Parts: sequence; structure tokens; C-alpha cells
Amino acid sequence: MRKLLILLLAFALAACGAPPAVATEVPTEAVVEPTQTAVVVVETVVVTVVPTDMPTEVPSATPLPPPTEVPPTAVPPTQAVAAPAGAATDGPITVDNVLGAGWFVDMTRSKNELSLRCQLNKEITFYVKVTDPKITMVDFFYRIVDKSTGTAFEWQAGGRMIPDGNGGFTFTFAGDQVSANYRKPSAWLDYQFAGSNNTGVMGRSEKIEKQINYSFDCP
Repeated sequence: MRKLLILLLAFALAACGAPPAVATEVPTEAVVEPTQTAVVVVETVVVTVVPTDMPTEVPSATPLPPPTEVPPTAVPPTQAVAAPAGAATDGPITVDNVLGAGWFVDMTRSKNELSLRCQLNKEITFYVKVTDPKITMVDFFYRIVDKSTGTAFEWQAGGRMIPDGNGGFTFTFAGDQVSANYRKPSAWLDYQFAGSNNTGVMGRSEKIEKQINYSFDCP
């Protein structure tokens, strides 16, 4: 019994000398929450810059002016062809005086081509000079010879030549003056001069043959 009292006393003294117990709280575990990232919305504003020195409207296409008409004096394209090789274009063509048969000299013509419709060869001008002053009139005669068949048609009176007062005579003959009965698309125009006065024919030139081409259109 005595030992029990001693033990109780010892426990009581130990309890009085011990430091007071400090109640400690178990720290609770901190809950870490994720931070929220602030969303920054950037609005992009598109600004269209219009230059001040340019028009704001697109100009409409300006229509081209209509083509001008071909002037009336222009030669149609179908007739504007080069002169054929061998054709004289810069002066009269001289005919041999032998063909004047002693009655005519200095015979010339303006070209070697005569056409019905081609404006370039629409006319030929002839010139002769008489050797006898008694010849006061000169007449022009012609005939057509078809190149394709060789047929020579009848001689026709072309017209009276115009005197110049010095023994010379001039005459212009056109393609449409050829008789419609004898026109051929490809032919020769043969011609002849006849000198006369009031008493009748005094003399004729030779027949000047196969020197002038006759056609309907430009060669």
C-alpha cells in the first residue's frame, strides 16, 4: 500500500512540473485552385484608306468614234492595183511613124490598157499630126479582136479628133464607148486614123494592131 501512495505522489509531482500541453491544430491542407487567366479580346479594326488624288468611281469605257467613210475621191480597193509591167505611166507612148503610112507622124497614146469599168484604165488619149495641110479632119476608127478565139469584129467609127490649129489632132476614147455588141473580157483594141477634108478621105494610117489590151476590169 505504501508503494502505491509513493507512485501516486510521484505522478502528481510530475504532473505539476510538466509544461502545459499546447494544443496544436493540425493544419489543414490548403487547396490550391488554378488561377483563371484573363482572356483579352483584341478587336482588329480594318481601316480602308482612300487616296484623295484618285477618283472614287471607276470611269466607264469611252466608246471609240465610228470609222469615217472613204472620201469619194479615193480609188476603191478593188481598183487600186499596180500598173502592169511594161505599161507606160510617166508619159505618152510613141507609135512608129511607119504606121502613119506617110499621112501621119508623131503619133502617141497615153497608155496600153483600156477597160470598161476600171477607173485606172478608163480612157486613152490619142494624138497625131498630119503631113498634108489639106487634111482638115481626122477620124478615129477601132475594132475589137477576141483573144480567146481570135475573132476580129467589124471596124467601128470612134469619133472625130479635135484639131489644135498646128496640124495636130487629139482624141480621148473611153472603154464604155466600145459597142456593147463587141465587148469581150479579154481582147485587143486595134485602131486606125483617117484624114479627110470637105472633098472626102485623103489618106489612112496603117492598122495599128495588138498594142492595146481591152478588158472589163482592172488587169
